[in-house]
Formats: sequence, C-alpha cells, structure tokens
Amino acid sequence: MQMKLSFAKRAGGTLLLLASVLGTGGCASWVGMEPEPGDPLEPFNRSMFALNQHIDTYVAKPLAKGYQKITPEPIDRGITNFFNNLDEIPTAFNNLLQFKVKEALSDLGRLAINSTLGFFGFMDVATTWGLEKHDEDFGQTLGKWGVPPGPYLVLPIIGSSSIRDGAGFAVDWVSNPIYYRIGDNQLGWTLWTLRYVDRRADLLRAEKVVESAALDPYIFHRESYTQRRNYMVHDGNPPLEEEDFE
Repeated sequence: MQMKLSFAKRAGGTLLLLASVLGTGGCASWVGMEPEPGDPLEPFNRSMFALNQHIDTYVAKPLAKGYQKITPEPIDRGITNFFNNLDEIPTAFNNLLQFKVKEALSDLGRLAINSTLGFFGFMDVATTWGLEKHDEDFGQTLGKWGVPPGPYLVLPIIGSSSIRDGAGFAVDWVSNPIYYRIGDNQLGWTLWTLRYVDRRADLLRAEKVVESAALDPYIFHRESYTQRRNYMVHDGNPPLEEEDFE
C-alpha cells in the first residue's frame, strides 16, 4: 500500500504540472471560433477538451496502465470500493436534500457496514446484504428542485460538466472526507491522485468503444454527458421532449 501511495503522490505532481503548462497555451485555439447553437461555450469547451486529451494521453493514461499493471485485481477492486464508500457521505447528504429519506438511510447503512465489516470500505459487504448503492450529487439535487443545467462546460482535468453541475461539484468536493485532508499534509493529495488514477484505470477498456464510435469525440462526450445527466436528475424517467411527439 505504501508503494501505491508513493506512486500516486508522484503522479499527482506530474498531472497538475502538465495541466498548468498546457493550460497556458490552450486558450488561443478557441478565439474566433463560431459556437454551435445550444453550446454557446463550444470554443472554450473544445480548447479545454483538447487540453484534457493531452493530459490523458501523456499523463493519466500511462499512469493508469502502470497502476493496473502493478496492482493485483483484488487490491484494485478494494481501492475502488474504498473510494466508493467515501462517496456514500455526499450521496446520503444529497438524498436527504431531495427528501429521499429511505435512500439516505440506506446510504448511511452502507457506510456503516462497509466501514466496519468491510474493513474501512475495501470490501462491499453492504451490496451482498441487499443494500443498493445510489449515485446522487449536488448537481442532481439542484436539478431536482428545478435549477436548469445551463450551458455545457468542460472543466480542466475533471472533464464534462455544466454550469449547474460545476457548482454542484464544488459542494460535493467539500462534503467528501478527502477534502479535509488536503492542506493538512500530503495525504489528501495522495488520496485524490490515487482515486483519479484508479478511476482512469477502470475506464481503459471502455475507451475503446468511444474511440470506435465517435467521429467527433467532443460531440460524443457532450451528448453522452448531457443525456446521462438528464436521465440521472429524473431518476431514470426523463420527460419526453417536443420532438418525441412528432
């Protein structure tokens, strides 16, 4: 585990350094570009998308491959479970804000079971006991109470978002225990980087589908994100749009 944390700490420094270097020259390409209707921030978004693609190609993806190569599958799964367990805190918080009391209690139950019987979350005991895992964030909570998503927005390193979801991300960030370790010492940044690399490693197989399906990767990511968020905000039952009636 110490080797994994050291690996993640070095990865985080490299990742943030490349982001700052590429970011200084990444904005010139979008100046003067005509945005597509429905995507008013497209010039800026495409610039950030290109930046993120560079970071992914030269830093995140190689780190993810290296991480996957040196990490045994059971440990990799345990690390993913550990971070998923921490996510139960903002998930329960947002379920409460949406008045989904039953779901919030289930989230807290999952947190308690996996943090104890699951060895700090490295084992997902709660799922085997029939407690369903939920996926709620503050962006969904805002959407639940009628806040529109606003324009599509691509954030550095984080990727696809919207004006509403970007604000929601900030709230979820400070409600996660990792946030409170950042600034105290290197542990917080190490955990954040380890989480980032672990999630990127989990996507190595899925990216092949995206590469083969997308003529324009930017549009593919934008449409996929927009549709998925609409689906999540409405709990899997999004309202029909006008063209559905034609």
